[in-house]
Amino acid sequence: MMDQSRRRILTPASLAAGVLGLFLCLTLLAAPALGQGLTGKWMALGKTMENGEQQKAILDLKQSGNDLSGRLTGLGFGVEVKGTATGNHFELFGVGWDEKAPFVVGDLVNGELHGKQWSDTFVAKPATAADDFPKLPYLDPPALHKVPYNGLAKTPPMGWNSWNLFETRIDDQTVRAIADAMVSSGMRDAGYIYVNIDDTWEGVRDAQGNLQTNHKFPDMKALADYVHSKGLKIGIYSSPGPRTCAGYPASYGHEDQDAKAFAAWGIDYLKYDWCSAGNIYKNEALQPIYQKMGDALQATGRPILYSLCEYGMGAVEKWGPEVGGNVWRTTGDINDSWASMIENVEKQVPTAPWAGPGHFNDPDMLEIGNGHMTDDEYRTHMSLWSLVASPLLAGNDIRKMSDATKAILLNKEVIAIDQDPLGKQASPVKNGDLETWAKPMADGSVAVGVVNLGSAAAPATVSAADLKLGKVKKARDLWAHQDVKFADGKYTATVPSHGVLLLRVWAK
Repeated sequence: MMDQSRRRILTPASLAAGVLGLFLCLTLLAAPALGQGLTGKWMALGKTMENGEQQKAILDLKQSGNDLSGRLTGLGFGVEVKGTATGNHFELFGVGWDEKAPFVVGDLVNGELHGKQWSDTFVAKPATAADDFPKLPYLDPPALHKVPYNGLAKTPPMGWNSWNLFETRIDDQTVRAIADAMVSSGMRDAGYIYVNIDDTWEGVRDAQGNLQTNHKFPDMKALADYVHSKGLKIGIYSSPGPRTCAGYPASYGHEDQDAKAFAAWGIDYLKYDWCSAGNIYKNEALQPIYQKMGDALQATGRPILYSLCEYGMGAVEKWGPEVGGNVWRTTGDINDSWASMIENVEKQVPTAPWAGPGHFNDPDMLEIGNGHMTDDEYRTHMSLWSLVASPLLAGNDIRKMSDATKAILLNKEVIAIDQDPLGKQASPVKNGDLETWAKPMADGSVAVGVVNLGSAAAPATVSAADLKLGKVKKARDLWAHQDVKFADGKYTATVPSHGVLLLRVWAK
């Protein structure tokens, strides 16, 4: 959503999966009166959400000459904006987002803003005081202390998440069908056990403050029971802010109440997405705010894997375990492209020292099988996520996988690299267009992946000396599923453009 939606450090694709995914056809801004330029506060109503509430966004904008600045706030996010105005035409960029291309462009026409947010058109009108979002009481972050380890995620969690493909379209029947497919496809037996519901399951709170589900999920406990009956576990999504990235009610001020509800439903995994918490707290409060839910989950007595989704802000890899976290995002949202995938895995490099059993870095979910990368690129995706000991959360429609997609996701030799009990994270060495990632394994072997970042096939050589292995006893190509021989301490193979050579090498 930022994960979906998610948020600020977003790339345009991340955004499209987020703010846009959130707002869909959101008519975004609102404009000042004719003759006043662009300075002012603007409001637009968006679609009616699944819980009956209506999306809304407000842009507070200032114009100084040709320069524009301000803040765009929605139900589930907020972002500083900057841009330019030329006559009645304007272009806006999200600060901290992709600043190479504007995400909103338009014109002032008869006192209204007419334009596009990426591909979605909007007409915005002036805001009034009644349009302001209600002020919430500020809740002080708690004092820091260590949340006890919950004993989970001794190897990186594996499963499936709804957002990458289904976004807001996920519902009870789809989750049940996915659970069935996890079994029939062999995914469960390969280790994929979590079926995780991302944003847009939420309803509204009742008079006692209990968060209900919306019409898409009529009985969350019954759904959890069904998933459990398949030998699987179930995950859910919330935010420490008042709203999720998609604008639905979140856990601000209701942490204990929501954690108890999750436990009562039988939830096994919580993804906790920063989203609108950034409208209330500064990044310095990340640790105590995530600790608050960590404490609440512990108090339920139910083992619930805790996934922190704060996009790598605040050096989360250093304090994630302290708040009870098992995994934590270290990047903005991934999208189904080579550039996004490589960008996210490269951001793992400085986090390597903090990965280990019970606490893993997360470059976001898998895009394998969603159709916008080649099979070579998807093999590289799977290889790199396994080498960096990432959670393996599939994001495709596993009910109808191609043979190639199944072969990639179900490659048990590659999965074994990810699930190695030592829990070490690979680090890369770059040589021109080739990048070599080496990961020490619990049995003394080394997993090594050579990725071809270039546009043409290239020979790649793996040296036993570079791996500090001495003489090689055995080496295996994990995609070819065959043993290979080192000659004079070296093995060379041709790697296709954007492809990978993935070996596991044992010393004598």
